[in-house]
Amino acid sequence: MNKAKINFLVNIGMAVSFFIVAVTGILKLPAFGRARDFMLLHDWAGIALMIFVFLHLVLHWSWIKFMAKRCVFRG
Repeated sequence: MNKAKINFLVNIGMAVSFFIVAVTGILKLPAFGRARDFMLLHDWAGIALMIFVFLHLVLHWSWIKFMAKRCVFRG
């Protein structure tokens, strides 16, 4: 699988897990009264999001270094 396809899948995974974390985070609020129903899903989606963000950073690390050097040493 090429880097573009991997990047696409990581970004989709990141978006889906973010959506689940956001929705279950809202549904966990006391006003909805169903916090226990969403705790496990919220926690696992948060772990998945953390993994996808890490993979995203790994895939873009050379760009991050390039931009950091460009922004810091610009002058």
